[in-house]
Amino acid sequence: MIEYFIARRYLKTKHKFNLITIISMLSVGGITIGVAALIIVLSVFNGFGSLVKSILISFDPHLRIVVTGEVANKNTNALYSYLKSNPKVKNYFPYVESKVIAYNKKSYEIINLKGIPAENNGEDWGLKEKIISGKYDLSNEGLGKIIIGLPLSLRLSLRVGDTVTITSAQNIERMITSFSIPHSQKFIVSGLFETNNRDYDVSYAFTSIEEAKRLFGYANEISGIEVRLENIEHSEKLKKELITKFGDDYFSYYTWYDLHKDLYSIMSVERWSAYILLSLIIAVATFNIFASLTMTVLEKKKDIAILLSMGADSNKISRIFMYEGFMVGLIGTIAGIILGLTVCYLQINYNFYPLDPTKYIISAMPVKVIFTDIIAIGSMSLLLTFLASIYPAKRASKTNIIESIKYE
Repeated sequence: MIEYFIARRYLKTKHKFNLITIISMLSVGGITIGVAALIIVLSVFNGFGSLVKSILISFDPHLRIVVTGEVANKNTNALYSYLKSNPKVKNYFPYVESKVIAYNKKSYEIINLKGIPAENNGEDWGLKEKIISGKYDLSNEGLGKIIIGLPLSLRLSLRVGDTVTITSAQNIERMITSFSIPHSQKFIVSGLFETNNRDYDVSYAFTSIEEAKRLFGYANEISGIEVRLENIEHSEKLKKELITKFGDDYFSYYTWYDLHKDLYSIMSVERWSAYILLSLIIAVATFNIFASLTMTVLEKKKDIAILLSMGADSNKISRIFMYEGFMVGLIGTIAGIILGLTVCYLQINYNFYPLDPTKYIISAMPVKVIFTDIIAIGSMSLLLTFLASIYPAKRASKTNIIESIKYE
């Protein structure tokens, strides 16, 4: 194609180190830096996002079904049957949960006590692998067993094997209204866990569902059902299926995203803000392309006039400079992608930007490269380059032959 050949010649034969050459080099450099910066920053955001998601999901269910009415407890069998037969569901189990007061000697804390099936091995949702002292044991032999977070154990001066007294907040309410003595139970601390999620570590304790029901005064009631899926991406789809089949009068449904929606939304806003702000670097570089192409059109007026006089139409002239601008953008974009991916590769494999493990839960800056981000960044860079090339190309196509060559 003649237009591409001429554009490539114009780009390669700038032997004189003049202002146009400098601006063109700045254009390529600006696009390279902008694209690389976008890839690196978005990859870091992806890394932190994946880290936060893995920490939360390791303890949160993929879908939580909360019982919101007493009648619902009578209809849970149908819900169990549906979940059991659904191919999307990996496993599920009921739970009970309520506020309690935990005290030991003169120390006390208001926490959430969660009762789960004792036969559950704790691997379905990550509790077992988070045990850092003691063992995963929720058996009902003798006194009930309880597993608490490490920061909570420090506040209550508890160690594995110690006994802690738990009083249900519901029982305290009954005591105030009926002047009765609140019911309390003693539990043996069988294990300490740490999830790196402060919300859980300082405010949650786990026991068997039978012991929790006894403490709360429940008969057959449950607080809800926690569901793990074969594929976490199916959580929203399953939620819609359950709403359609069982309605939302007696059950509330929360996906893993709903449970921490504010956090995920903030992270998404930060990510898009970084994308838009760093795109300004590329936008500035495309202004340089605009300037260099405009000056090239003025410099090549004689060449344009000769091409027009030889029969080239205005569209061909326009395409020459469109191709030249596009090639400048393409070179900068490819160089930026290579540079960005190289930095990400070095960080992933060699951790050249470490973090203090005594202050952070990770030892190095997390990085995760997503292919769609590379496509989005490259496409945006080339689009801005294309837009910056339109005006100079149109101006070249309107060159007057006589005015351009009458003094030659």
